[in-house]
Amino acid sequence: MDKSKRPPLILKSKRSFRRRLPPIQSGDRIDYINISLISRFISEQGKILSRRVNRLTLKQHRLITIAIKQARILSLLPFRNNKKVERKGSIPRTTRLRTKTKTRTRTRNN
Repeated sequence: MDKSKRPPLILKSKRSFRRRLPPIQSGDRIDYINISLISRFISEQGKILSRRVNRLTLKQHRLITIAIKQARILSLLPFRNNKKVERKGSIPRTTRLRTKTKTRTRTRNN
């Protein structure tokens, strides 16, 4: 196909991109004692959040993981969060008992 016969390319508009600040500043020390820093990378259930969610580098995530595990062993952090989470606007379950319905047997009329 000749260049003159090609349809014109549609250029995508450039969106403004706001660069997010890194979650760990250069002055922050990744250590098991720094509970305020470590607790930002743990979910409500007590799980370690992924690198993608936290926007961490591989090296930072490894250090955070080691620090969390050390803090758990020294009982500075709980292994899991046992608090019951109440759902807002949940519908209460019915308390009535289910009864079995009788199945009808069909007779064949000839």
